[in-house]
Order: sequence, then C-alpha cells, then structure tokens
Amino acid sequence: MVDRTQQQASETIHAGGEWRAAVSGATREILDPADGLPFAVVAEGDEKDADLAVAAARHAFDEGDWPRTPAVARAALLRRVADLLIRDRERLGLLESRDAGKTLEEGRVDIDCVADAFRYFADLVAAEAPGRVVDAGSADVHSVVVHEPVGVCALITPWNYPLLQASWKIAPALAAGDTVVVKPSEITPLTTVALIALLAEAGLPAGVANIVTGPGHTVGARLAEHPDVDLVSFTGGLASGTKVAQAAAPTVKKVALELGGKNPNVVFADACATEEGFDTAVDQALNAAFIHSGQVCSAGARLIVEESVRGRFVAELARRAERIRLGRGTEDGVECGPLVSEQQRAKVEGYVDSALAEGAVLRSGGRRPEPSDVRPATGYFYEPTVLDHCHREMRVVREEVFGPVLTVETFRTEDEAVALANDTEYGLAGAVWTADQGRARRVAGRLRHGTVWINDFHPYLPQAEWGGFGKSGVGRELGPAGLAEYREAKHVYHNLAPKPVRWFAG
Repeated sequence: MVDRTQQQASETIHAGGEWRAAVSGATREILDPADGLPFAVVAEGDEKDADLAVAAARHAFDEGDWPRTPAVARAALLRRVADLLIRDRERLGLLESRDAGKTLEEGRVDIDCVADAFRYFADLVAAEAPGRVVDAGSADVHSVVVHEPVGVCALITPWNYPLLQASWKIAPALAAGDTVVVKPSEITPLTTVALIALLAEAGLPAGVANIVTGPGHTVGARLAEHPDVDLVSFTGGLASGTKVAQAAAPTVKKVALELGGKNPNVVFADACATEEGFDTAVDQALNAAFIHSGQVCSAGARLIVEESVRGRFVAELARRAERIRLGRGTEDGVECGPLVSEQQRAKVEGYVDSALAEGAVLRSGGRRPEPSDVRPATGYFYEPTVLDHCHREMRVVREEVFGPVLTVETFRTEDEAVALANDTEYGLAGAVWTADQGRARRVAGRLRHGTVWINDFHPYLPQAEWGGFGKSGVGRELGPAGLAEYREAKHVYHNLAPKPVRWFAG
C-alpha cells in the first residue's frame, strides 16, 4: 500500500509550494522492515533538486512575508499544524510504524510528541518580550537586543525517529521566522513528507518549508556546503556529522549537530533494596535498552550495576528480555519491532560476534528469532540481547551499536561508578538509580552527559534543552536554547539626541 497525501507517489520533493518528481526522474522504493517488501515509492533527489529547494527557500526569506510575520501569527500557524497532526494521528502513527518498524503504539506516541513540540514553540515565541533593553547610561539612548531569524536552514534528520526529530528542528525554525529545506533519511522519509503537506494545509506560505527526498551523500552534502544556506542542523551518526561540519566550514554557516550516544545506566544496590525498587530498576533497564529495538541515540545500552546485586539483577533482566514479543509493529501484542534495514541488522550481529570473541557472556538473545505469524522470515528481526561480563576495551562497549544489545559492567564504589559512566567519548545521556538522595545529586552532578535522569530513563520535556557533551555534538534542541539556535542576536542602539562628536579637527 502506498500512502498518498497531496502528491503522487514519486512526487515527494516540495520546492516553492509545488510537489514534483526528481529532476533526474529517479525514484526509490521504501521497504517495510517487518517483511523487507516495498510499500511506497519516493523521488530520489540529488544536488540539482537541493539547489532548487534552496533557491525557493532563499527567495521566500529574502522577498517573502514569513520572516516579517508577527510572532503571534507564526504561533497561530504552528498551533494549527499541531491540531492537524492530532487529526491525522492514526494515519501518521501507522505510517511511522510501517516506515521505521516501530510498534503502532510507539508511532502514536511519537505523533503526540510532535504536536507537543509545535505547541511548545508556538507558546514560547508568542509570549516573548520584543527585546532585551540594555542600559546605555543615558536617557538620550535607547539600546535593545533583538532576535532575528538566521535565514535559510538546512535540516537533515535521521531514520530512527523520522517525524519527531524533524519536528524538533522545523517547529523552532518556523517559530523564529526562518525558511527551511528538510532532508529526511532516505530510508524513512514518508511522515516528513506528510508533515510538509500539513504545513501547506495550515497556510504556510509557499517556499517557507521545502523538502528533498534523497540520499545524504548527494542531497545532504549539497545542503551542508551550499553558499545560500545560513544554518545546517544535522542529527545522525558521528562520521556523517563530521562530514557535515567540514562541508559547512568554508561558508562559516551556523552548525548544530546532535550525534551519537553510548549512554550509561548506573544502578546502585540501594535502589534494589525492596522488591518494588528491584522490579522498577529492572523494568526501566529493559525500557532503556530495548525501546524501538535499541535504535535510539539516548538508549541505555550500558548497564553499570553494583557488584553486590549484579547476579540477581542480570538474571532477571535476561529472563524478561527473553519474553519480549517481537513482531510486525502493527500487530496486537507486539512489544518490539524489527531493525530498520538488513544492513543495520548485519551491523548489530557484527558487534555481538566481536563481543563474544572478546570474552562477553551471552545471557539472552544474540540471534535472529524463528519466523512466526507476526514475524515474517524476510523481516529484519533480532532478539533483545544481554551481554554480561563486559569491559571498556570491547568494541560493543565503546561504540554505538544502535540495536537491541545491552552490555553489563560492574562497580564497587561510587567513584568507580562515575569513572565507568564517564569513560566514553560520547556524552549524550545517562541515568543513576539510588534510594540515597544525596548520592543521586552527587553522581548526577559528576556525570558528563547532556541529560541525566535520576530513578528514571528516557523522558524528555519540550521545555528542557536536549544535547550532549564530547562527540555527542554541539548545539541544543528543545527549550529556549532550541529556539535560540535558529536566531541571530542584533543590537539596536538608538541615539535619540545625536550631537557632534568632534574627535577630529575641521
């Protein structure tokens, strides 16, 4: 089944208010990862399509009304978009499930979060003061710092949370008054295409939001280097993010990078002192590692557990991991879907093989599941995997796997726990589990990660900044800082009673 919104199947490039096919006429089949079969067709754009979209965005910014539209009007449009998202929640949730392989319930929750993001940035920009007054020390001078849109923004989004990650960029950029060119992942572009159609339905002027479906090495690379692009925001892997930064450097454009994570989930024994505490910590460790088959940049892929409770904790974790119901995300009762592609599954299998060769002990999973009525043999399924007795020298501990693989390390002291958690080149997110509030604050304060959860894992708030330390990237999304990424500060100094300065003779 091919999803058709406002365009024909192969007309998924939107530039200057018009849907069209790729300049080259090339197309790409989109595969359902649950069975490996094509279910949609999109245009396969290239550099020429990127140039046309940038030209449309440039014209809309330089000559159009959107950058000068009052903030309250921009906010009203964003709220209309949120309403349309909720109207189409079932359709978009299903499309996200089939495109990315996640469960239907995960897809629905994603749509709710996307709507929340649009509403949050609408409220934020509508409630802002017109500028920050700066005391110039004179009643004859009015000095104010105002914020203006950056210009044309290239937004490059990942395949794991296609619509959610797109909304974290599109919503603040539009709220700020920018124009955008979106490049979704070539693997999972369908809901982003649908969002561009909803923006047009909500009344967004032509050319303000444009989309080019196509691969990163052509479309993404061209957007990053394009001289008429003022900002590039990229979410994805470290290697690709490095290339984006390098391509953007010659034009000195603003760059925001949200890259990988290798996130520690630190469990102290006192968090497991009661049966309820133990069950909660185990349950959250499962959620941290295996939501969306572990294909989450903030996944708690490193369990770092106090040695005194390691045996019991890992045994229960492995028992429950074996019981996770794998299958097509649209089927009732399924708890975990497939990996996004055959290439991604092969990558995960390589990491597990290397871990076992380096001495890890397999406690659960580590293989492809048997086919069933909800799990086609051609789908890209892999069992939730728990690897015990892991250490920092293993590739599976150091590198981002992006799959349903949880490694287990142990510690004896608080200092050792902090050292292990911080022993990563990434610094995106982490968690600490303890019944001791003083320890919780101490450890959270010492963790070098952009987000730290205490006695929880994975929640995010639209009002809070999201980003990382180290090689997890630069820049912030969500919150006031997320809006600030898409603006430039301008100082307006108004001398109300100008007089000659007389610095020079004459």
